[in-house]
Amino acid sequence: MGNTYKALLRNAKAQLSHSRRGECYDNAQAESLWSRLKTEELEARDWPVFADLADAQASVADYFDYYNHERRHSSIGYQKPYQFHQQQLNNIT
Repeated sequence: MGNTYKALLRNAKAQLSHSRRGECYDNAQAESLWSRLKTEELEARDWPVFADLADAQASVADYFDYYNHERRHSSIGYQKPYQFHQQQLNNIT
């Protein structure tokens, strides 16, 4: 990771997040989400992708809502993530 980027994070009092050494699958779900966001949402838009920061924030929030509450995922039996998560919570109790 670049020193300039690390400095920006430190100045913003943000915490660095890394996968464990040798554990490349630690971030697999997050990487998949970002990949889907790019291909399903961002690439479908004309340039410039967003009008301003508020547009970017609203668009990403809308996509996350869609991704978790409407989009079916093959890795969890074509269920919606929120639905799957609720089932898992019910199985624990």
